[in-house]
Amino acid sequence: MPIDMWSLGCILSELLTGYPLLPGEDESDQLSCIMELLGMPAQKLLDASKRAKNFVSSKGFPRYCTVTTLPDGTTVLNAGRSRRGKVRGTPGSKEFSTALKGCDDPLFLDFLKQCLEWDPALRMTPSQALRHPWLRRRLPKPPTTMTAGISDKTPVGKSAITSISKLAATTTSSTTVSVSSSSKTRTNLAAITDANGNIQPRTVLPKLVS
Repeated sequence: MPIDMWSLGCILSELLTGYPLLPGEDESDQLSCIMELLGMPAQKLLDASKRAKNFVSSKGFPRYCTVTTLPDGTTVLNAGRSRRGKVRGTPGSKEFSTALKGCDDPLFLDFLKQCLEWDPALRMTPSQALRHPWLRRRLPKPPTTMTAGISDKTPVGKSAITSISKLAATTTSSTTVSVSSSSKTRTNLAAITDANGNIQPRTVLPKLVS
């Protein structure tokens, strides 16, 4: 659904910056944040909205802005403020790169702009998003080196595998012999034989100090 794409754009932006993209304090301020970033909605959308007059004057000016008429008859829009005193610029005065804390990735900016399209009929759909270059961009492949001494292009042949297997077997055998020898030594030290040649446990008496 198109409305889900709007939500996706807001979520991606917040994941990037850590801050809400459109931090409106109430319904009116929320709309002013959207206008500040996206500009005024198309007239056909205003005509189709039953509550447009609550946010846009009969002359087509956003109500959150103050209007100044110059001596020559020119009308100038000035930034407004939220209830908490936050400045809300005139429609379209905030750049996407500024709202995204300096992000300059053109593919991501294009993806986000298509998610945040005023008109739901023109907004990017999920199927279109899956074909967007930002999602289909090829990232560098990780190196395929298996060991530090073998390069990416060097094939691991049968002889190399055999050598590794022999090395592992030799190491295991050596370890077994060492353990066996060590155990035998400990047995000889801890035992003595009697007159008939039978091995008897060796009792170590404590040294008495007079």
